[in-house]
Amino acid sequence: MPFQHDLFGCFDNCGLCVITFFAPCYTFGKVAEAVGENCLLCGLISFVPVANLVFLAINRGKLREQKGIEGDVLNDFLMAWCCGFCALVQEAQEIEVPGNPQIVRG
Repeated sequence: MPFQHDLFGCFDNCGLCVITFFAPCYTFGKVAEAVGENCLLCGLISFVPVANLVFLAINRGKLREQKGIEGDVLNDFLMAWCCGFCALVQEAQEIEVPGNPQIVRG
């Protein structure tokens, strides 16, 4: 099963896109929290170059496993490296399904 939202579907939720652009640490932390990681720690790591990419890829892999989404570790790292903001928005949109509290209402 693929992600419910396309990688470049950032503007499907403009509010989330704006928050992620101006405060990626917030979205990074919320996605981390959704996969069972420490929200504050991951939010702070989002400011550390290279470490932020590693944790973004790790959290993406955990999200894929939880949701049964197809993909692999290499793809997770490529998405984090090449399209980090888009990947982060895509992950946040994935956790915003009915029944879960939304990060930002669009």
